[in-house]
Amino acid sequence: MGRHSVVITVSDGVSAGEREDGSGQVLQDMLEERGFEVQRVLVPDESDQIAEAITSAVSTASLVLTTGGTGFGLRDVTPEATAQVLEREAPGLVHAMVAAGLESTPMAALTRAKAGTVGNSLVINLPGSPRGASENLEAIVDLLPHALQLLGGDNQHH
Repeated sequence: MGRHSVVITVSDGVSAGEREDGSGQVLQDMLEERGFEVQRVLVPDESDQIAEAITSAVSTASLVLTTGGTGFGLRDVTPEATAQVLEREAPGLVHAMVAAGLESTPMAALTRAKAGTVGNSLVINLPGSPRGASENLEAIVDLLPHALQLLGGDNQHH
């Protein structure tokens, strides 16, 4: 598994081919710069399809990022779909992302994002805008290698 990641873009418009996947591309670029192999997946704002995409992704990837569907819109169901799949929550990652986001916009407080683990994989919900997604990932990206090492079974104390 190691450095294999999956970026799941959750968007009716993108999955229908009506909009560009700007946030998915930004996340792919950021992860590849840090040595991750990245697979991209597109799903509509449908809870069962999101949960299925996450479940499928954790079978091959140590890191699974979703982008989109974390706000207050009626079609924003990514956190609920993620919660169905998570085994252990990691609220500290969400707090770090919100704290960083608040430096740019008070709207960051409106996120309903989840983060946590499924088996040996880390799953993190990110906002759907390219800027929000990149700012959120930037806030936690330096923590990811250590988190993934621990999930992979390396329990040496640092």
